[in-house]
Amino acid sequence: MTEKIFSAEELLEGTVLLFNKSIDWTSFDVVNKVRYQVKSKKNLSAIKVGHAGTLDPKASGLLIICTGKKTKEIDQFSGLDKEYIATFKLGETTPSFDTETDVDETFPIDHLNQSLISEVVATFVGVHEQMPPDFSAKKVDGKRAYLSARKGKKIELKTATIEIKEIEVLEINIPYITLRIVSSKGTYIRAIARDLGQALKTGAYLTELKRTKIGKFTLDEAITVEQFQKML
Repeated sequence: MTEKIFSAEELLEGTVLLFNKSIDWTSFDVVNKVRYQVKSKKNLSAIKVGHAGTLDPKASGLLIICTGKKTKEIDQFSGLDKEYIATFKLGETTPSFDTETDVDETFPIDHLNQSLISEVVATFVGVHEQMPPDFSAKKVDGKRAYLSARKGKKIELKTATIEIKEIEVLEINIPYITLRIVSSKGTYIRAIARDLGQALKTGAYLTELKRTKIGKFTLDEAITVEQFQKML
């Protein structure tokens, strides 16, 4: 894919681009970078660019970007199942359920063993009502929840129905565990960290997250923003 050269006409007609998002980039950072490069290198004063399925700044991996007329199909890509590789730390919690905020509580982990962890993890398969994190892009009274959470304000979020299609234990190295998770649209892996910690009575937070698949699209097919620049 890195040998391909995109024409202005092709980008306007619509393309589906697979990017490998870096840690500490927002999904909108990628969109803005792509839009800027397309406008400047192809002399396109106005072109639609959008992403299908937000990745948190602390997450890396597959991000679908659409240009031109393909932006009309963003919803169908957003609705596809996603696969993640997630690493959690047990015995501690953070307000954001990931590394964006500092540890606020610690818990004993002496009772943990591989058998117990595997048994509890297996119970997460299925349909659940999941409470989104306060530190999320969910809108409450017209404002993003994370804006209020960062100011320490109380937020009233509503649960959402999600489905965990598959969950596999890849590694247990207490206090860390790594899971492969296949889930439906709208699933917060950080919320799984919270719920898993509660189920194990240890607390937990997400230390590393990589999205590896969106529907049939895989991270192996993805390019970097730098590679895309060369393809213009």
